[in-house]
Amino acid sequence: MNRTDLPQPILDIVRRGTVIPATPLALNAHRQFDERRQRALMRYYIDAGVGGIAVGMHFTQFEIRTPGIDLFEPVLRVCSEEIDSYSKKVGRPIAKIAGFSGQTATALKQAETARKLGYHFGIASMAAFRGAMEQEMVHHMRELAKIIPMFGFYLLTGVGGIKLPYTFWRELVEIENIVGIKIAPFDRYGTVDVARALADAGRENEITLYTGNDDSILYDFITPFRFGPPESAKTVRIRGGLLGQWACWTQRAVELHERLLKIADSGEPITPELLTLSAQITDANAALFDPAHNYAGSIPGVNEILHRQGLLEGIWTLKRDEVLSPGQAEEIDRVCAAYPHLTDDAFVRKNLDRWLNG
Repeated sequence: MNRTDLPQPILDIVRRGTVIPATPLALNAHRQFDERRQRALMRYYIDAGVGGIAVGMHFTQFEIRTPGIDLFEPVLRVCSEEIDSYSKKVGRPIAKIAGFSGQTATALKQAETARKLGYHFGIASMAAFRGAMEQEMVHHMRELAKIIPMFGFYLLTGVGGIKLPYTFWRELVEIENIVGIKIAPFDRYGTVDVARALADAGRENEITLYTGNDDSILYDFITPFRFGPPESAKTVRIRGGLLGQWACWTQRAVELHERLLKIADSGEPITPELLTLSAQITDANAALFDPAHNYAGSIPGVNEILHRQGLLEGIWTLKRDEVLSPGQAEEIDRVCAAYPHLTDDAFVRKNLDRWLNG
């Protein structure tokens, strides 16, 4: 599948830049797939105003692929069906992104499954290529891009990602069927590497940058990345977000994204209030993502918000030892009290019964 095979409205959504939450996995108390609540999450995200939803990434848990659990196909199928059904109901197209992991042969099978289930794009973790040569990784992405339009993915090393230098990204952006890159190293040097590779390739009008840096979301959006001598410098911008943090408080994320795109497109000045908001978002992310314990509580942290709101029955994951870290619940209490303007609790309360029983 090439990008030219996709509906133009879907391509337009990704090109403009949009909010794409990385959906968590809904489980019941027996750690079994909770289809009802997974569908409710899809309805929540769409009503919140997102332009796309990513399924099968870190927050959906890489363990869904484990033999004996075998949830990759069921989870992707349920999410795809619900996104299609609900997007038709609300009269608005939603881009569907499927996450792939593992070595090339394994990831290609996942890509084939995703394409058959109607996903528009894929995004691949490179964690399985630790110690590999760059050419192996570029080949991996090139093979996946033959099956489905792809996002590149710079994953945080703290949750399994690997260091990916400028030279890797410079080759990656030459692959024809790459449509976007999620930049999530939680590292300014790595973020600049990706932006510079895109500028140097001259493909900034074909490949859209998405932040995954949950610790610097707002900063990424307000930064014009400019490279080269003054007389011929190229500017690229991060236009969208594909984020675990945006899997909760999603209505506020959509409002923030629209505000930031307006600033980027109009050249409005950056106010001190906006920089304060940036710091508040980072503080809230620290409570949810648990960097104090090397991100051990990142999935339970986001699940905790969704559980408190009633969207998830609990915060369980497929790994029994994956729980909130010591003191994390108290940190979540603190940021919720300090920054009520970052939450969308009232929006969820108003619509929860409809999402759960629709």
